[in-house]
Amino acid sequence: MTSDRTRSVRRGATSIVVAAVLYQVVAQSGFFAHALMPGLPTIAQTLFGMLADGSMFMHAAFTLYRVLFGFGLAVAIGLPLGVLMGRFRAAENFVLPLASALMPIPSLAWIPVFILWFGLGNMVTVLIVFYAALFPMLLNTWTGVRSVNPIWLRAAGAMGADEKRLFWKVIIPGASPFIITGLRQSFLRSWIAVIGAEMLAASNWGLGWVIFDAQQFLNADVMMASILVIGLIGFGAERLVFGSLEHATIYRWGMARMAKG
Repeated sequence: MTSDRTRSVRRGATSIVVAAVLYQVVAQSGFFAHALMPGLPTIAQTLFGMLADGSMFMHAAFTLYRVLFGFGLAVAIGLPLGVLMGRFRAAENFVLPLASALMPIPSLAWIPVFILWFGLGNMVTVLIVFYAALFPMLLNTWTGVRSVNPIWLRAAGAMGADEKRLFWKVIIPGASPFIITGLRQSFLRSWIAVIGAEMLAASNWGLGWVIFDAQQFLNADVMMASILVIGLIGFGAERLVFGSLEHATIYRWGMARMAKG
């Protein structure tokens, strides 16, 4: 299993290297001015400089705090609410119309409203992240619980499983592929939301704020360095966190076939 994860990380790293080479080719082609599309050495020099003075760590820490806070709230509310919707028709009939009406509204559309209500700062950004992450978690969990094979539920009930054991031994394993998909989608939407929110509502700290501020002064190298950090954090979360979670749950429980190659 460790070798499978190593191969997965290696394949992902290969894709990133290919994309980096293509970027460098375009940067050196002269199609864009160097000030607008700096090469990888310039970006790397800027990134190392920001890491050396600690500013990049601080900006990344603020962004991660906002992402994890909003994402955590979305999981804490969306996961149990999705289970209730999947198990009880009354909960589904009440929540689903609200989710269907609110989900199409882009999270960034709420930023001006939230700024009027709460002012600038962390609260607005966290609430935007929460809003963006809630619905993928909620609806994927609901779909997963509804998709659990009824035969499994009846068989477990016939063998004397109470509601608690039914939940942990049948419903959660059966719905786990959908739940993990919901976690992935929620996390990705959290990053999209937090960067947009930091550009408009944050003050002085955060990767989104760095990108927006650098754009004002045509500091493309700072912008690209910040974007690179965002991509690296996302890659690490996808491969190490969610990949490990998949292997510890759906593959271990036999709910999915592990891809080979």
